Order: sequence, then structure tokens, then C-alpha cells
Amino acid sequence: MKKALKIIVNVIAWIVLILALLITILVFSSDRNNGVANLFGYMPMTVESDSMKPTFKKGDMILVKEVDDITKLKKGDVITFWTIIDGKKQKNTHRIVDINITENSRSFVTRGDNNGLDDDLPAYASDIIGKWTEMKISGFGKVMDFLRTKTGFFICIIIPMALFFLFELYKFIMTVNDIRKPKLTEDDEEEIKKRAIEEYLASQKGKEGEDSEKETKDEVKEETAPEAKAEPENKPEETAEKEEAPENKEE
Repeated sequence: MKKALKIIVNVIAWIVLILALLITILVFSSDRNNGVANLFGYMPMTVESDSMKPTFKKGDMILVKEVDDITKLKKGDVITFWTIIDGKKQKNTHRIVDINITENSRSFVTRGDNNGLDDDLPAYASDIIGKWTEMKISGFGKVMDFLRTKTGFFICIIIPMALFFLFELYKFIMTVNDIRKPKLTEDDEEEIKKRAIEEYLASQKGKEGEDSEKETKDEVKEETAPEAKAEPENKPEETAEKEEAPENKEE
């Protein structure tokens, strides 16, 4: 049972460490790549509006994959790209509704599933970040945003990693202590067994002696009890003799 519990604790500790490391990589990579976290070509994105509802909604996390060949994109694909919104360069994730092809370039007309009009600006090849893999986690985008803050990074990353290393340090110290303990030889084990057997036999003899003493005491009590009861029967005869004595004196 203890071994199984140790294995479970170790597995959980390693899972927490791996998740913490992955999140750390994502957070730092997003800071270095214009806010786009990239892990082996896959990019988790937080949905910031309901323009693609009901496909996904604000606060969801979607997974986007880098596009190696722009020519493979087709109508109906959902892509994430850079665009200008309210005078600022921002990320946007919409569906391709048309493709403009010229001799030297290719652009994509996009529209949100919840919008009635196409986007004002087409997305060019240089603007495309990736294609949606159709994987989403509802509400997890808010968690990712929290992890990018200093407070979230400290609570969810620093503290679990510190606890993991303290746990591993404790295991290391216990292992060293076990190694330092003198190991028993076969002769030592045999000697311990002999002593245990001798102590057991001695305790059994002590119990047998106590039992025999109790038996003898009980026998003595049983023998003396009838004699004590017989003495009161003789007392009436004595009183009768005393009563006869005055009669003789009168005669």
C-alpha cells in the first residue's frame, strides 16, 4: 500500500512539474513572439470576442497550427492572422469565405461566423499566423491570460515547482539516511530471531506459572470453605448442655 501511494505521489509531482514547465515555455515564448506563444508549431490562442460564436466564444482557448503551405488553405478554413482593428495591429481569427489569386500574391477574404459582413481588409500570406486545428477548451483562455500575469505565474508556476524540488530534496535526504544505516548480516538476523524466540518462550513460561499459582489458590479456598461452614452446627449442642446444667443443681 505504501509503495503504491509513493508511486502515485511521484507521478502527480512529475505531471505538475511538466505542466508548469510547458506553461513557462508558452509564457516566455509569447513574450518574445509578439504575444503569440509557439510550442513545436502549435499556438494556444485566447478568443477575445464573440465574432465566431457559436463555433467558439470569448474566453475560450483554441489551438492554432502553423501553415507550411499557404496554397493549401481553402474556403471554410478558420485562420488566425494579423490585421488592423481600430487603428491597431491585432490578432484576429475568422473563417475564409473567398480567395483572391493573382500572379504574384494570394489573399483571403474572411468573416466571423457571427458577423453579417466580410472583414474590411483581406489577409495576405505574410499576415497569417496559423490555421485552427478545430480543438478548443471552453473558458480556458481566461486561465491562460491569468498565467501571463505576475500573480498567476507566481501562484501556478513558481510555487508548484518549489514544492516539487522540496519534495525531491526530502526524498534524496531519506535515501542518503537509508544508505548510511548499517545493513544487517545473515548472522545478525539469525541472532535477532533467536532472541525473539527466547523472549516469547520466557513469556509463555511466565504465563504458565501464573496460571498454576491461581489454580493452587483456588484449590486451597475450596478445601477450607466446608470446614468454615461446619463450625456453626456444633454451637446448638453446646447451648443445650449449658441449659441442662442448672437442672442438676436444683436436684
